[in-house]
Amino acid sequence: MKIIIDADGCPVIDLTIKVAKKFNISVILMCDTAHQLEREGAETIIISQGADAVDFALVNRVNKGDLVVTQDYGLAAMVLSKQANVINQNGLRYTDENIDQLLFTRYVSKKVRNAGGRVKGPKKRQKDDNLNFELSLEALCRELH
Repeated sequence: MKIIIDADGCPVIDLTIKVAKKFNISVILMCDTAHQLEREGAETIIISQGADAVDFALVNRVNKGDLVVTQDYGLAAMVLSKQANVINQNGLRYTDENIDQLLFTRYVSKKVRNAGGRVKGPKKRQKDDNLNFELSLEALCRELH
C-alpha cells in the first residue's frame, strides 16, 4: 500500500506525510511542472503540464488498496474504479456510495456557471479542517494497514 497525493494545490501534504510515517507507508507527490514540490519523506513525480495530465498519470500509477488524497471528484471516481481508497483534504472519504451524487452536484454547478449564474464556493479552510483530515486519515490508515 502507498499513499499518492494529487499535490497541485493540496493543503495537507505535510499532514499526510506525518501520518504516513506513523504507519510506515510510502508517499508519492504527483504534480505538474508549474507546482514542483519536494518534501522530505516523500517521492515527487513531476508530470508535464496539460489538461488532466497529472490525474491520468496518477490513475495509471494507483493499485488496488492504495490511498489517494485529492479534492477532484473526477479523479476520485477513476481511483475508486481501480478499487483504491480516496480521501479529500477535509477528511471526507469518497466511496462508491457518494461519488455519483458528488459528480452530479459538480455537473449542475458547472451548468449554472455556464449559464451566467453564481454558485457558492467552498468555505475558507479552518484549523478544524486539518484536524478532521488528520483524524480521518489516521483511521483509514489503521483500517487499511
